[in-house]
Amino acid sequence: MEDFRFGRELRLLTPSHYSRIFNEPARAANQHFTLLAKRNDLDHPRLGLTIAKKRVKKAVQRNRIKRLARENFRLNRHKLDNIDIVLMVKNGVDELSNEELHKQLTKLWRKINERSQPGYKPKPRPNNWQKNKNAKKASN
Repeated sequence: MEDFRFGRELRLLTPSHYSRIFNEPARAANQHFTLLAKRNDLDHPRLGLTIAKKRVKKAVQRNRIKRLARENFRLNRHKLDNIDIVLMVKNGVDELSNEELHKQLTKLWRKINERSQPGYKPKPRPNNWQKNKNAKKASN
């Protein structure tokens, strides 16, 4: 039977744990979250949360987001490889419902797990992406 606890060994605890990840991490992001990850030498993934007061003003909302992120990680950690993940939030995340937070985080765990694989190469962007980018610069 799988263990679904979220014990101390599944958390990033010290500043050195965090700083290791901030150096050349794999990234995955959406409108409300950014995940940074790096492979670890352990036999399980670990999670660290950074929810700035600048992004989410009320402590009640910061605590709700942390609680939901930990819960979602706890339920999905068996699908993850041995990676350390730092979750950061963007503006507007406090306006999401609990259900929407769960959906977005579940997608991001899968995405960051794929991107943190050794030898991962991002898919090349289509040529029209660069043309659109240049057109926007020219119009400004």
